[in-house]
Amino acid sequence: MEKRGLSISGTILRLAALIGLTFAAATARAASVEPWKQPQNAIIVDAYELNSIDWEAMLKDKRITGFIAKASDGLPESFSCTGDHGGDTVAHCKTMWRKYAVSRELYQTRRMIARSQGLLWGAYHLARPGNPVDQANHFLDYAEPREDELMVLDIEGMDPEQFMSLEDAAVFAGHIKTRTGRYPILYTNHVTAKYIADNRFKHRLLSRLPLWYARYKPDIRKVFPLGNWEKYALWQFSSAHNCGKKRCPYRVPGTLNDIDVNVAAMNAAELKKVWPQGALLPEKPPVLTVVASATIGMSPAASAAAAAALSQPLLISRADAESGSGSGVEGAVDTTVTGTIDVKAAEALMPYRTERR
Repeated sequence: MEKRGLSISGTILRLAALIGLTFAAATARAASVEPWKQPQNAIIVDAYELNSIDWEAMLKDKRITGFIAKASDGLPESFSCTGDHGGDTVAHCKTMWRKYAVSRELYQTRRMIARSQGLLWGAYHLARPGNPVDQANHFLDYAEPREDELMVLDIEGMDPEQFMSLEDAAVFAGHIKTRTGRYPILYTNHVTAKYIADNRFKHRLLSRLPLWYARYKPDIRKVFPLGNWEKYALWQFSSAHNCGKKRCPYRVPGTLNDIDVNVAAMNAAELKKVWPQGALLPEKPPVLTVVASATIGMSPAASAAAAAALSQPLLISRADAESGSGSGVEGAVDTTVTGTIDVKAAEALMPYRTERR
């Protein structure tokens, strides 16, 4: 009777584990395959100054929980159009300054409307080449972020002629933390996110910022998780890239096809609790794969591989070993053993000291 009870208990435990795995798989799929079709998931709109918005119409969509607006763009405009202003003409300088003043006024107006209607508010800085500290100060002066508002560093790509370098982006994020006590989140596309993830021990700060992921595909199961990112903070799934008159993943009332639309894998109440963000994600330990092979005389080669997660950087010695048995003795070649250990996989993933022997 006791054995039967144990057997039943074991079956129940296995069944519970199976249900748990099934639920986890279903949850992961719901977050990775068209999550905007899940009516409980919050929708967030983001816009720049040239997006047309009919607020009365847009607010009829009760799934829209937040609004993220473009704030600053690169370095601040010059307050004076006299003297040297980057080789630009005086007339164009004045035009850009007027545009800057108008866009900031629009930013403040949209912010007032959004907050008065109970929407979560956020602002992003489009990062350009140039002093990252000056750009961070420009963003904070422009956006004037409150403690309950999201701050975003927007890295559109890795072309150094057009966008801020990843090294400068880390300086930008660090300066925002110094001035506000919070880190911004990182907005970027799949290519840049994957590069940062693959080189996360070089870009330790950026790889730990919560990720606002831009990818206009219905399924991201094969590309997530990436490095330290087990999930996205927001997923920008719709924009002018994949939204047209005939087909669009999600149409926001009161806007045109060029509006950017995002989803959070949670409902509005859950999103509100985590919205301001500000902390770094945990850093995953590297996984070291060691491949060893050996040949004994004329015998077939043997090889083995093992993988292990490391909790801290490791001292790795690169070595090629060769030992002889019975040197000078007839037949010694049959007992000669040579071996190598391949640590190249680890070199790309982790910081270490290398001793050559």
